[in-house]
Amino acid sequence: MPKQKSNSAAKKRFVVTKSGKIKRAHQNKRHLLTSKETGRKRAARKTEYVSSTQAKTIKKLVGNQG
Repeated sequence: MPKQKSNSAAKKRFVVTKSGKIKRAHQNKRHLLTSKETGRKRAARKTEYVSSTQAKTIKKLVGNQG
């Protein structure tokens, strides 16, 4: 049976930690930043973990990363 290919887009967006959690960046930090509140932009700088409902799907996409 052939190997499962990992998704290149997912590899660039997600990181699997040693504990098995998946880290991701926040959205809405690319453009139109003048109309957004400072606190909202500051909060978007931080990383977050993927919810447990989507973790299984994303682990399949990133492949053997962690």
